[in-house]
Parts: sequence; C-alpha cells; structure tokens
Amino acid sequence: MGGAGKCRILIFGGTGYIGKHMVKASILLGHPTYVYSRPCTPHTSPSKLDLLHDFQSMGVTLVHGELEEKEKLVGLIGQVDVVISALPFPQVIDQLKIIDAIKVAGNIKRFLPSDFGCEEDRVNPLPPFQQFLEKKRKIRRAIEEAGIPYTFVSANCFASYFVNYLLHPHQTHLDSIHVYGSGQANAVLNYEEDIGIYTIKVANDPRTHNRIVTYRPPKNIVSQLELISLWEKKTGRSFKRIHIPDEEIIKLSETLPNPQNVQISILHSLFVKGDLMNFEVGDDDDIIEASKLYPDFKYTSIGQLLDIFLVDPPKPVVAAF
Repeated sequence: MGGAGKCRILIFGGTGYIGKHMVKASILLGHPTYVYSRPCTPHTSPSKLDLLHDFQSMGVTLVHGELEEKEKLVGLIGQVDVVISALPFPQVIDQLKIIDAIKVAGNIKRFLPSDFGCEEDRVNPLPPFQQFLEKKRKIRRAIEEAGIPYTFVSANCFASYFVNYLLHPHQTHLDSIHVYGSGQANAVLNYEEDIGIYTIKVANDPRTHNRIVTYRPPKNIVSQLELISLWEKKTGRSFKRIHIPDEEIIKLSETLPNPQNVQISILHSLFVKGDLMNFEVGDDDDIIEASKLYPDFKYTSIGQLLDIFLVDPPKPVVAAF
C-alpha cells in the first residue's frame, strides 16, 4: 500500500463534527470512499440529510446500517482496504464491534480508531478526563491484541472549535476573555480541514504502519495568551484577561456534574498542564509528527485561521469534545 496509491476507505462517523472533514479529504485525494451511517428516520436532522446528499454528489458510497449488524459490517469491510472510525465519544466502546468485524473479514490493511484528540497514552489528566480516556485506551489495546494493522492519531485541538470556545469571536461587544491557569502553557490548534487531509494521508502511508502520529505543525503551537494577543492585533480590539486559577479548575472538576466535569478537566489538561506538548516527538520509535512526514502540505496556521474568522467566521458548535 504505497503512499501515492489509491485505496478504498470506509469511514464510520462520517457525518460527525470531524468525520465529515475526513470524508471530504478522502474524496479530494482520490480514494474510493464509503460511509457507514445510521438509517435515516423522520427525526434525522435536515443538516445531516443535506450532508448525506452532498456526499452522494461527491461520489461517496453510502451504506446505512447499525453497528450491531455484524454480517453487514463484515461484508462491507471485506470490500475496502482501510477503515477509519470518527465515532463520537458516547460510541467509543462500540468500536469493539468494528474490531470484531475486521477480525472476521481478515483483509484490512489499516485501522484508525476514533482518537483524534490528545495522545492518551502519554497524559495523566484529572480523574473525569482520565475515565474518559480509559475507554479510548481500551480500544487501542484491543486492536493491538487482535493484531490488526493500525495507525493511532493524536490530532490535538480542533482549532475552529477552540477559537470559538476561547475567544468568542461572535460576541462583538465582548471586552474580557477567560484564561485557564496562567495562560502560558502551549497547546496545538489544528484546522479541522487539515486534520481531515492529514488523516487520509497517514491512513495510506507505509511509514505510519503500527505507529502513533501526532499532528503538531510548528505554526499551530500557541498559548492562550499568545492567541489572545494575536486576535487583538487582527481585530484592533483589546480584552481584559480574567484568569481562572488552577485550584479553582480542579475544584470544578470535582463538583460539576457530568459532562461539565469532563469538559473542565479537558481544559485543565490542554491549557493549564500543557499535556499536548509534554512529550518529545522522535524519542520513541512508535511516534512520528505529521508535518515532518508531509513537509510539502501547506497546512493552515493559527494566524491564517484567525483571518478566516475575520472574513467568514465558522459558527460555534456544541460539544465537539
């Protein structure tokens, strides 16, 4: 399976927040692309119906079914080379059904499970986030135990989501911004469209076979304070920084109900502890950085993303993490 060759790619969760970018990237890069999606009902949202229509017009092969339909899964998986799961967190453990079907089919050259966040085997966050990540680690271990060829992806932060969350660019009269901790810890904010492209590239690259790939392009490594300053320069506005101390965030993680306790724990991991940057890439034989793999790919820098927000700001979304 050469990096320049075309392969048949099946995507689960292709209508979700990050999955739709992977579907579009797969088509853009010329791969025959399949999406396994739940059957439509009278309650299916108009936005999902529109997206499915867009997929069809792009040449995506849509297959409707449930993850419980093992025979259908095995038959479909038998027709493709690569399986990518972008299922949302509530369905992470359901990936065991995909793993079982892959084992029966016996033909898959690569499986990418639904990671696409922090590098879960290299962080030790607050308990609510730790429990969240344990389910993803369980999937990784099941893949390894089954001997399924894999690539584990650490895509870090979804940039449009976190720019909306941290800067509130749609609130034009806002004069203050919350800062988690000191605001000096570095995070990595990657444009969702670029995450889609990188993911399809690594799925079809022999160099990433049975390895972890982290998406850490140099121009997307940024602290909260740097992000706010950059936004001030681009907008000509000035914001008061209201710091939320580490101790207060820890207390909130212990007292807020689920899922808010998980969300505040994620913010602590990313923006207070700086967990996305707490390990060196290159020290371990099993981890590699995407922008070094593909130096010719012109990814969207955080500065360029803020320019997009100035011209045509992406709408805020709920619960991307």
